[in-house]
Amino acid sequence: MTQSDESFIWYELMTPDPDAAARFYGAVIGWAIAAHSDPGAPGGVDYRMIVRGDGSHAGGVLRLGAEMIAGGAHPGWLGYLYAADVDAAVDAIVADGGAVHMGAHDLPVGRMAMVSDPQGAVFYLMNPIPPAGKEKRVSGVFSMTEAQHIRWNELAAPDPDAAIAFYKKHFGWEQEGGVDMGEMGQYHFVQKGQEGVGAVMPMTPETPAPGWYYYIGVDDIDRAVAAVTSEGGALLHDPMQIPGGEFSVVGSDPQGAIFGLVGPRKG
Repeated sequence: MTQSDESFIWYELMTPDPDAAARFYGAVIGWAIAAHSDPGAPGGVDYRMIVRGDGSHAGGVLRLGAEMIAGGAHPGWLGYLYAADVDAAVDAIVADGGAVHMGAHDLPVGRMAMVSDPQGAVFYLMNPIPPAGKEKRVSGVFSMTEAQHIRWNELAAPDPDAAIAFYKKHFGWEQEGGVDMGEMGQYHFVQKGQEGVGAVMPMTPETPAPGWYYYIGVDDIDRAVAAVTSEGGALLHDPMQIPGGEFSVVGSDPQGAIFGLVGPRKG
């Protein structure tokens, strides 16, 4: 993970059982999750890397310990947004009504903080330290087209217009295009420069809380859906066709972390 002009530079699964997560996401996505904590993880933290089939990292897995759970942490996926100055970004977000959940601090991989936007969507801020000799390499965890990458970032917000204004101001995003969802309102596409980031949509009655939801690319949506149920996960709805001809679905893993899948139907 290195400095990048991309908005999302890393993704993290928080779970009480990384070994179970490895079995589940291995079957559904094709990822390999390390059997042991990364040697570079801070002392006492069980943090494992997610490896794609091409050998590159797709993100990380943080084991939720009893103390974290007692403090309110729960299974879920979180994204990391790039910030050149983490401390200044935290101050600006708080000044606009956001909140700090973990103050800015240094790790061997960079400086980071955990915050939420004014409507409660939680995310990390990070300015990563590039590995020696790879200072110009950019993050490759997000791709709008490739399987085993996060392909879409979707924000469910009580006030989508306010959310769009917030991310425009703090991260330089743009908003162009969208889909009319009828009574559910507008589905707004958001971009960073010429690249798509994802979308902002109104919360629905089924949405548990304001937040970012991440869609993982799969090679075959029907194969992946079958693996979700056979491996102990659950589907929140049936696969739906999306613009472009592919299909998407939202589900939860056996520990309760919500995720999305997107990919072609090959059957």
